[in-house]
Amino acid sequence: MRRHAMSRLRRSTLLGLILLSVGCSAVDEDERAASQGDSDGVGDPLGPRPGVPRSPSVDAGVATRDDSEGEDEETSESSRSPDAGAPVVISPFVDARKDPFSTFAADVDTASYDYLRQGLQTSGTLPAPQYVRVEDYVNYFHYDYPTPAADAAQPFAIALAASAHPLGRPTTLLRVGIQAKKAPPQPAKDANLVFLVDTSGSMASPDKLPLVQRVIEASLDVLAPSTKLSIVSYAGDTTVRLKPTLVSSRDAIVQAVRGLSAGGGTNGASGIELAYEQAQAGLVPNGINHVILCTDGDFNLGITSNDALVKLIRTKRDSGITLTALGFGRDNLNDAMMERVSNAGNGMYSLVYSADQAVEYANERLLSTVVHVAKDMKIQVEFNPAHVLAYRLLGYEDRAVADDDFRDDAVDGGEVGAEHRVTALYELVLAGGALPEVPGAPALSAGEAGEGAPEIAAAELVAVKVRSKPVTARDSDPASETRAALTPSDVQASADQDSAWAAAVAGLAELLRQSPYVAPGELDAIRRILTAQASRDSDRAELVSLLGKPSVVQLLGTRK
Repeated sequence: MRRHAMSRLRRSTLLGLILLSVGCSAVDEDERAASQGDSDGVGDPLGPRPGVPRSPSVDAGVATRDDSEGEDEETSESSRSPDAGAPVVISPFVDARKDPFSTFAADVDTASYDYLRQGLQTSGTLPAPQYVRVEDYVNYFHYDYPTPAADAAQPFAIALAASAHPLGRPTTLLRVGIQAKKAPPQPAKDANLVFLVDTSGSMASPDKLPLVQRVIEASLDVLAPSTKLSIVSYAGDTTVRLKPTLVSSRDAIVQAVRGLSAGGGTNGASGIELAYEQAQAGLVPNGINHVILCTDGDFNLGITSNDALVKLIRTKRDSGITLTALGFGRDNLNDAMMERVSNAGNGMYSLVYSADQAVEYANERLLSTVVHVAKDMKIQVEFNPAHVLAYRLLGYEDRAVADDDFRDDAVDGGEVGAEHRVTALYELVLAGGALPEVPGAPALSAGEAGEGAPEIAAAELVAVKVRSKPVTARDSDPASETRAALTPSDVQASADQDSAWAAAVAGLAELLRQSPYVAPGELDAIRRILTAQASRDSDRAELVSLLGKPSVVQLLGTRK
């Protein structure tokens, strides 16, 4: 284990550079130089290694989501518009000889991809680059990973694959897949759900409050009759619209739902406080206790800082009550806030944008959102420098964890629901290769220098360790760890269907983010891969249909 104090120093460096990325501060030159390590690059197949700014995505081995340090984030957040997406930063290749570890928290959010679907279906528009998160795109789709049995000791399975890159890039694609076990038809445990509904004036449009009402009513067909359900609304003030009520009392719930109307300001913090009070009033010990925040995120009264809201939710999650964010609308969706509060609440973030999709969410996502099978899941990928010269993680920029903190069980990870899949993609430069020359790409990163003996076996190419706790574990309980590995002989000449699809979807997301790693003509390769798999399921068919519209093809061409 690397020294914990060293990671704390690097977090301070990291936060200063986050400020630099939004024009708010400069980074101390001495600290930056100390973090870059050797950069002469003489006779190096990876080429020269000039220093690069250290940010959550620029240095995958350094960033952390240790929630105990949220107080340092206030300045960086206050420098951005409250309804802006996170700034776009591009992950570089990391020198595996300098930092062979890549560590991040599990993430199963889909809101960023939902945002793409909404724009293409309703107005034929593409999302701005800052609203695109590669992992949301990749994790939206189903992959044929092995599924653990319902009674398996470990509630998830690891599936690894490596091959030549399906898009023709001069790299090797590594796919890390984690599949959670299936959800029961209804929650096996007693459940206590609180719908926290934004009823401010900004929610009055047809794609907002009416869809919230549709989600809640549709959920009554999915939840067990013994589930307790509450409704809290907030605008200029906050109100308990429905005290904890059994789902079997359907008429009372429907009456409360249909009585909701929009108007006034948005005191979201007050609503969150009251929602947690109701969750506590209906608390089910050792059961499911979950707040579902339904909003466009336009908080303008009370606590409006994202940092302050995140701190508030962190203090509440310690009671065992988790929080999911459901976003509605598009015109003023506060995407950055929604993702941060769902992460802080150990929940998921999704977007609802049509009546059909509201029902789809209730039928297909609600149970996996509230029924967790593992918590505080962290993933560490170790590369063997004898076989891997450099690696690049696609996405997960804001879920990165300091390498030191992988086995620090006090550091928060991600929650994984029943049937969820976590997929992470890496591009690798193998031994004997050379770093691709990509105009405009960030320079090779030295990663996070540290101490400690490698754990990977000499014959292994890559080893993946997954650490998590049972959902019933206390914060002080230790996590368990599972491991899987690949050898150089496991690298295939061509990708399987799942890897090809994931690579194409990730390529689409990188194109939308205007990543320099997207090569000229790559859009055609992306479309070929996607079209070839359109018949596999309805989600794939939908994406192919949306991307096939001439107006969309033209729009995508402007992102090259």
